[in-house]
Amino acid sequence: MPEALHGGFAVSRALKALGVENLFTLSGGHIFPIFDGCHNDGIRIVDVRHEQTAGYAAEGWSRLTRSLGVAAVTAGPGVTNVMSPLAQAGFNGAPVLTLAGRAPMYRWGQGSLQEIDHVPFVAPLAGARTLTDTTTVAAEVIAAGLRALTPPRGPQFLDFPLDVLFNAAEFEVPEPGAVDVAAGNDDDIARIARLIEGSTRPVVIAGSNVWLDRAEGLLRGFAEATEIPIYMNGQGRGCLPADHRLAFSRSRSAAVRDADLVIVAGTPMDFRLGFGQGFPSGCKIVHLESHPDLVAGHVELDAGMGASLAWIFESLTGAVETAPDTKEWLGRLGEAEEKKRAAAAAELHADAQPIHPMRIYGELTKVLDRDAVVIGDGGDFVSYAGREILSYEGGRWLDPGPFGCLGAGPGYAIAARLANPEGQVCLLYGDGALGFAGMELEAIVRHKLPVVAVVGNNGIWGLEKHPMRNMYGYDVAADLQPGIRYDRMMEAFGGEGEMVTEPDEIGPALKRAFDSGAPYLVNILTDPAIAYPRSANLA
Repeated sequence: MPEALHGGFAVSRALKALGVENLFTLSGGHIFPIFDGCHNDGIRIVDVRHEQTAGYAAEGWSRLTRSLGVAAVTAGPGVTNVMSPLAQAGFNGAPVLTLAGRAPMYRWGQGSLQEIDHVPFVAPLAGARTLTDTTTVAAEVIAAGLRALTPPRGPQFLDFPLDVLFNAAEFEVPEPGAVDVAAGNDDDIARIARLIEGSTRPVVIAGSNVWLDRAEGLLRGFAEATEIPIYMNGQGRGCLPADHRLAFSRSRSAAVRDADLVIVAGTPMDFRLGFGQGFPSGCKIVHLESHPDLVAGHVELDAGMGASLAWIFESLTGAVETAPDTKEWLGRLGEAEEKKRAAAAAELHADAQPIHPMRIYGELTKVLDRDAVVIGDGGDFVSYAGREILSYEGGRWLDPGPFGCLGAGPGYAIAARLANPEGQVCLLYGDGALGFAGMELEAIVRHKLPVVAVVGNNGIWGLEKHPMRNMYGYDVAADLQPGIRYDRMMEAFGGEGEMVTEPDEIGPALKRAFDSGAPYLVNILTDPAIAYPRSANLA
């Protein structure tokens, strides 16, 4: 006979069966049994200072490792505090499971502490259920974890009444089954192959689901077999090394403007791609995604397919009988890349004071290793990083994605350091973004996680101040206190930090930070008059 154990062990045994290594959380009495189960079953408990960071850490872990990320939060405000991470995980197709406490069933409706029905307001963002039987908890947790991992992937939410978690019962832990993947169609593959063969100016834009589908090696094989230039966004960055001859980045606008075939793979045709409406007349458009539900319905496509992107790229590589002649096209794009690179060189080496934010990236790229994990949490400051920081491997770049919620950086950094205990982890912070979750620097120090945080401190909300001034001739609600000593804040938590005001001090400060082996914050005062040259905006 199975031993009768409380519901927290049903949760932890299910998580172990799913291969979960970490539980990201903030303490709360409603979920004590989950802590007890995880502590005894060897699942690392990583506690932070705000539930939003627990959610972001779970999302960051899931996106970096391509495995299930799990957060546990207490009832009521614990759940409302994790709503933004749930939404962001949904936008990013991140396999996240959030577990929550709940007021006891036998007291429901009598006004227990933090009594609220979470499911109705969580359900628009995630698959959401309340579990009411301790004997079924393990099976339900495994089922929810598999739903999160199954394309189109995304967050799942379970809450547990106190009496369900604290009660003891006998339970079975089923073996997790395989994740279902949508099947592709050979006829569609043949149609796309003919489009490729008939093109002379083809382009592939590869996004996050190329990484999440473990298709990076097959993308490379496809690119090399067809000689098609590859542009990458989101977590597609690094799926082809940035120094590969077919990897392009700076010339994307010119490529899309002049292409006769655009293949968008693993990323939505949202505002980042002009909603798929800016391609030239006569250009053939193909959308490849992990699941049929993700294929664009607002764009007139010449072909579309929702299936494993690894299978699609492998199939296309075999189906293209005659690769297009792209030699001239690649030369044109290469010239455009060099022109853009040359135009940026002056700013990357600028000696201006106050410091131009681009100078920071001119120095940072010199000290980053090829396998460094770089995390962006900010507006204009991180936009520069997206342009200048190169990725040479998949899973080495993380930003909020199309939901764009600031404050995700510390949770992402915690997850990145746990997933990559030896390599560099660099958190790029706008000073506005730092205000969302700056207390999490304490959690980074407390857990002894050597993360280097680089703050572009211009004392404004740059992404809003400059556009509002352009629109109305003035701005409001766009200023911060200038010159805040965020480095001293890090020191107060027990980490190390320094402030930089001179351009020539940037490089040595960054080197000290990475060499320290400690949680370290480099606070760099930058010029508030500099605005990122943005081509895309709200809609």
